[in-house]
Amino acid sequence: MRQIKLIWDFRGITSARTAEHHEIHLKEFIAIERLPIVLTGFEIVNEMHAIAFMVVTDENMILVRDALKPHRGELYIE
Repeated sequence: MRQIKLIWDFRGITSARTAEHHEIHLKEFIAIERLPIVLTGFEIVNEMHAIAFMVVTDENMILVRDALKPHRGELYIE
């Protein structure tokens, strides 16, 4: 089954802390919705840009996309 990495971008001096905090909310959403998603995270791109992400399957992508409005997505390849 195809996996999609949904990405939320954060920019500015506090981007790293914001992305790290956003991951907490992604995990809370997964628990509330009882989704079979286990891969979330955050990455620091540079000092002014960081991302939070969640990897979903095609089956769950529309639910998560419509509820959480990610900025972008890409195919996830392990």
